[in-house]
Amino acid sequence: MAPLEPDENCLIEPLIEAISGKWKLLIIYWLAQETSRFNQLQRNLGSITHRTLTRQLTELQDAGFVSRKDFKTIPPHVEYSLTALGQSLIPVLQTMHEWAAENADKLAHQN
Repeated sequence: MAPLEPDENCLIEPLIEAISGKWKLLIIYWLAQETSRFNQLQRNLGSITHRTLTRQLTELQDAGFVSRKDFKTIPPHVEYSLTALGQSLIPVLQTMHEWAAENADKLAHQN
C-alpha cells in the first residue's frame, strides 16, 4: 500500500471530526444492522446515557450520516436509519473491524 500523500488541505480531518468520539461509530454500526428506535439503540449501546445518545444522534444527523423519521403518533414513534452517506461508511467499518481482529492481541496490551 502506498503511503498517504501529504496534503495541505487534509481531506480526512472533516471526516474524523464528524465521526470522532466514543459512540458515533458504534451508533453507525448498529444502524447498519437495522433501522432502530431510540430505546433500542440505547439498549444496543449499553452504558450510553440518554443525553449523550441524543447529542450524538443530532451530530450524526447534522453531518448527514443519520436520518430521523418522526411518525407523529402518540405515543411518539421515531426511527433512526443511515442515509446513503452513512451507508457509504459501512465498508470503512468492515475494514476497521478486520484490522481490529487481526491486531486484537496488540491492542489489548495498550491498555
